Amino acid sequence: MVQRNTWQRERVREALAGAGGFVSAQSLHATLRDENTGIGLATVYRALAGLAAQGDADSLQSPEGENLFRACETRGHHHHLICRSCGVAVEIEADAVEEWAQRTAAQHGFSQAEHVVDIFGVCADCALARARERGDD
Repeated sequence: MVQRNTWQRERVREALAGAGGFVSAQSLHATLRDENTGIGLATVYRALAGLAAQGDADSLQSPEGENLFRACETRGHHHHLICRSCGVAVEIEADAVEEWAQRTAAQHGFSQAEHVVDIFGVCADCALARARERGDD
């Protein structure tokens, strides 16, 4: 399905690019609401789904089950390392994962295998901030 390029969709795209990491549709909607754009939550969801379908946004599910989005930096299949605290994401190479996924699928008689691998942790900046809060300097 091709989506029209409306001003609302462009504003969602701009807000997503300015978010600096993975964000929920609700969080992005709150930002747009605070800017008095008049863009509704359903419009934000539709725009994000369209951007993800076209490869202009990455989409993943958080460990809590929430769908998160960010402006896509790389086209095509890739993986992420994501901070659970601040949401910063790093795109990572995972050749060993690619080989393992294809080999495992083939061993079980599967073809055209696809997979999603996202690694969640705490980035160095957030770990340092937590250590400082505890007084672990």
